Amino acid sequence: MKLSKLQKYILLHSFEAKNKLDRKGLLHFYNNYKDKPSQEIMVSSLTNSIERLIDKGILVGFGEMTKKKNYIQKIKLTAEGRKIGKKIIGEQKSLPLK
Repeated sequence: MKLSKLQKYILLHSFEAKNKLDRKGLLHFYNNYKDKPSQEIMVSSLTNSIERLIDKGILVGFGEMTKKKNYIQKIKLTAEGRKIGKKIIGEQKSLPLK
């Protein structure tokens, strides 16, 4: 299964949390970027990544559901997500070569 860097970041932090993880803490992913995107773009990309992981069955989202939109406030890994998290931790990290 192909995962983006943001999705791997979400999986690793939720794997370390062991319980429900607040999604506001996941915006720290963009601290390493020199040219940070706007706040709206960061929140929308985080929301899209979380929703795609929920659709794949890796995460469970907790929040409110309305007719038009889902408001996800906390996330938690499923059993399959824990397996994928262990596999990601076991992979070799990429070196920042220039």
